[in-house]
Amino acid sequence: ASGYGTQSIRLGKDAIKDFDCCCLSLQPCQDPVVTPDGYLYEKQAILEYILHQKTEIAKKMKAYEKQKQAQKSNSQLESKSEERERVERFKTRENSIVSKPINPFTSGQNKGSEKGRTDSSSAEASSAGSAATSSQSLPSFWIPSLTPEAKPTLLKKPSKAVLCPMSGRHIKMNELISVRFTPLDSSLDRVALLTRQDRYVCAVTRDALGNSVPCAVLRPSGAVVTQECVEKLIKKDMIDPVTGDKLSDKDIIPLQRV
Repeated sequence: ASGYGTQSIRLGKDAIKDFDCCCLSLQPCQDPVVTPDGYLYEKQAILEYILHQKTEIAKKMKAYEKQKQAQKSNSQLESKSEERERVERFKTRENSIVSKPINPFTSGQNKGSEKGRTDSSSAEASSAGSAATSSQSLPSFWIPSLTPEAKPTLLKKPSKAVLCPMSGRHIKMNELISVRFTPLDSSLDRVALLTRQDRYVCAVTRDALGNSVPCAVLRPSGAVVTQECVEKLIKKDMIDPVTGDKLSDKDIIPLQRV
């Protein structure tokens, strides 16, 4: 019945956080706020998280801009070096052009000697090329100058959007909605209230709230009501029973169970 020995097991009470606990600190909220997706957070915890994420995004953006400037400078240096090599090649070609008088009596001998020189030079070049290719194909990993080097990892442009740690969607400070839980006994202080099993009730029907009771938050007032109250009472006239404001479907935010 408990599921031991199978792919699924029954989670105990300690494995599930209470419905009024923060999704970050996992502690009961003193100043609770809820996101439009229905995730409950302690106001101080979620604001610190958003500020931390903005600082990290600023650091990543600074590193990305630094990499971008380095790539730009490297491309400029490469273009200058290519231009310099092109000029040097042009100079060497121009200097190799020499006009000499041709002697008709020695032209044949010169051609034969030049042919022998070209053959020997081509043989030397081919041997040097084969040695170079063999050295490139078989690098000596124990020599520091011949060891392969890893290319630097290119950074991608970071997104400036701060994401919700639970839903992964974009989150803003001005989209957080303050939540007002209705205590079961208003005469009790917070410490005495947290020690009780049933500490909050529905703002309309006064039914006890718990992990097994689906709840929803009304955006205009921040009141927490049961989902049964929403279906049977609130959706009939779509009016907030606490403030009297007109409600839309987006104003009724179901609390997510994590």
